[in-house]
Amino acid sequence: MFDQIEFLNPQFLYLLFVIPIILVWEIFRNTKRNPTILWSSGYMIEKNLNWKVILKYVLWVTRSLALSAIIVALARPQTTEVSTETLSKEGIDIVIAMDVSTSMLAEDFKPNRLQAAKQVAHDFISGRHSDRFGLVVYAGESFTQCPLTTDHKVVKNLLKDVKDGLIEDGTAIGMGLATSVSRLKESKAESKVIILLTDGENNSGFIDPMTAVEIAQESEVKVYTIGVGSYGTAPYPTQDMWGRDTYVNVEVKIDEELLINIAEATGGMYFRANSKDKLEKIYEQIERLEKTELEELKFYNHEEKFEFFALMALILLFSEFILQYTLLKSIA
Repeated sequence: MFDQIEFLNPQFLYLLFVIPIILVWEIFRNTKRNPTILWSSGYMIEKNLNWKVILKYVLWVTRSLALSAIIVALARPQTTEVSTETLSKEGIDIVIAMDVSTSMLAEDFKPNRLQAAKQVAHDFISGRHSDRFGLVVYAGESFTQCPLTTDHKVVKNLLKDVKDGLIEDGTAIGMGLATSVSRLKESKAESKVIILLTDGENNSGFIDPMTAVEIAQESEVKVYTIGVGSYGTAPYPTQDMWGRDTYVNVEVKIDEELLINIAEATGGMYFRANSKDKLEKIYEQIERLEKTELEELKFYNHEEKFEFFALMALILLFSEFILQYTLLKSIA
């Protein structure tokens, strides 16, 4: 998009104020020196000379316009095309550790906790173009679903494949956290972040969560913990004794004290999400807390416009020359 016209030498534009003065002086000078001729009748001279008088005024206007065009051309009018390029000065390495235990199938979130968590994480990844992402899933055990990469398309495709039943059931928070830290251990990024999401209590795995916290502290990894689940009970899909689909209300048990301790010990924060909307707002808050430093470069492309005014002045001066030495040529 072009900005408004600017002038490289705007001081020349002050000369435009001189043109009206010159024009008035020219009219006054010509009126004063015009000789008076006595005729017995003025009818014939008015008839023969009236058009020349009009053309003479046209000549003055043409000369003034030509001079104006020359002055504007000397002022160097330009249009400027501005293009902006945003570069990342410092990317952030982020690992999302997602609980895939069967309790994540509870439907207090729509369609369920796991699908809602995947959708919100997908949108979060899409909005952070400069960061590297990794993905860890855990239940009774943990494994790396996707190592750190800048290829967000790969991360999001692997995120789609996350589902319950991939590994032994349970909630091994310490295992999920330790695996996530190991993904970031060799990272050279200035900021290393884990977003750990769970809907339960630590009841599996051979690594204590606070031991994993110590490893995170050594690697200078910040952990944001999210407890997912409504308050009270939540509908959980199951089958009755005849194999028919039904629901049972299951008590929501989240070890919030543990999640708070993990977050505070690593410089992160704990959040409680009791709905999908709240989960989206939590990711938005993390987005604001972990801003990637950006550098904005602007490129200016200047296009000269004085040629138009120079050409206009040339045409006007040539027109004046033709009129002056043809129709308005002085008779000796």
